[in-house]
Amino acid sequence: MNHADVAHPIPLLAASVRLTAVPTAVGHSRMFVRHTLDRWQLTEETENVTLIMSELVTNAIQASGITDPDPKPWQIKDEHVIGVQLQVVHGNLFVEVWDRTPETPVRQNPDFNATSGRGLLLVESVAEKWGVYRPHVGGKVVWAGLPLGSAEPPPSDLPHRPLLLPAGVRAPWGPVELQARQALLDRLMVTTLDQRR
Repeated sequence: MNHADVAHPIPLLAASVRLTAVPTAVGHSRMFVRHTLDRWQLTEETENVTLIMSELVTNAIQASGITDPDPKPWQIKDEHVIGVQLQVVHGNLFVEVWDRTPETPVRQNPDFNATSGRGLLLVESVAEKWGVYRPHVGGKVVWAGLPLGSAEPPPSDLPHRPLLLPAGVRAPWGPVELQARQALLDRLMVTTLDQRR
């Protein structure tokens, strides 16, 4: 057996959730970040990751969701779904948000008095890199990566507390929810393979 035949496992942590693409999803995505990073014992990254997740989810909602701050139940359709994912691969933490629209987000240069348009500028200022991945199921995954140094998986004997979200926040089960799952799985596979090189 030579060195090339030896399998080297990739240190990997991953968690995802699908949310209804309404304004309250931003707060719930921050809850998901805090919960996940606490479980992974990476709480020192919470502030930066929460900021990135908030901005990417806001963009996804504006692109594909309902922007009414108090949507009526009949306005929310199956297609109003976004997927959010956190993953740690080889000491890099990735924040990923999927939505159904193909349009690439554009970094703006707002003037000093503008009240919006700074999202990707904030992401660029915090993340080491960011980009857009186009999964084969459609839509896009906007991602941002942060270096962690060395990230070890948390001890396996820690109790797992489920993330409890209010009713109506999780995306309804259906074809778009499955599309979101597949898109995030595709991105997980690509990131893992890229980190092996």
